[in-house]
Amino acid sequence: MDYRIGLIGCGTVGQGFLEILDRKREFLRDACGFEAQVVAISDKLKGGLLVPEGIDIPALLDVLGRGGKLADYPKAKPGQAEPLDPLDMIEKTDAGIIAELTYTNIQTAEPATSYIKKALRTGKHVVTSNKGPAALYYRELADLARKNKLQFRIEGTVMSGTPVFHLAESGLAGNEVREVKGILNGTTNFILTKMETEGMDYAAALKLAQELGYAEADPTADVEGFDAMAKIVILSNVLLGGAVKTSDVARKGISSISKADVKAAAKDGFRYKLIAHAKKEAGRVVAGVSPQKLPVSDPLAGVMGAQNALSFETDLLGRVTIQGAGAGKIETGFSILSDMLAIHRCR
Repeated sequence: MDYRIGLIGCGTVGQGFLEILDRKREFLRDACGFEAQVVAISDKLKGGLLVPEGIDIPALLDVLGRGGKLADYPKAKPGQAEPLDPLDMIEKTDAGIIAELTYTNIQTAEPATSYIKKALRTGKHVVTSNKGPAALYYRELADLARKNKLQFRIEGTVMSGTPVFHLAESGLAGNEVREVKGILNGTTNFILTKMETEGMDYAAALKLAQELGYAEADPTADVEGFDAMAKIVILSNVLLGGAVKTSDVARKGISSISKADVKAAAKDGFRYKLIAHAKKEAGRVVAGVSPQKLPVSDPLAGVMGAQNALSFETDLLGRVTIQGAGAGKIETGFSILSDMLAIHRCR
């Protein structure tokens, strides 16, 4: 089946998705019966493209790879490559799926939430890797999608392309998920790993993480637990059926952990990890983020470097743990494709 796709945002994730779509086009057609044309793109910095006949992805990637903008797309006809507000793009395009890939705003979830609402109200499925709308307005957006007989999918919001929600939806179907517990931030896991395995102090490990691109110049969102907090809110509300707000989550980061703390824990057979946790308790969901000393026998304790992992506590299978990448251009681009394939399977 042929799908027409619009992108809001064409940065790292958007370009990762385009690369996959180009590289795997024949495989997706033959193995999955999935064919797609990208017909519209709106990006705050790069401009806009509205090409009803479909964008030549290799030609566009070549332009973007050289630092060009969408206006430099060589195959654009007059009027097709112009600045395009996302709300106008949603209105003008006949795309059946909108991929919302803008920056995360965990305070207000805007402007992404407005884009998602507009798309759902105009008959378009939505997939997103944006934590803001999923953390603050998941229930409202999911209800809007159901009301319009559409899908709102968010695989990329928690562990990049590692299939958290698809696992719960399909592989664990029939189970009640009672608790989730995991390492949901690769930056902090990398820092803690270096502190233990190479004897670095916190400041040196953080500097290395910044040099390697794992941590931002301002690392607060990662090291103080805000990123993991947003993700555990999403998991609490989607998988456990909660109504958790970010303000409900007890949060503590790793900046106070010293090399001596890590060394002492290792001597006693434990390992520090920043753990995001949510559990059903007395009819409600309780969630938190904090550094915890895990016994080295715990599956989560063995997750090192920038990897992520999540354990599901279920009524039928007990504990099930999945580990994989929590970030990356291709990995998060894959999450967008995987959500589109889920829409395709449910058509």
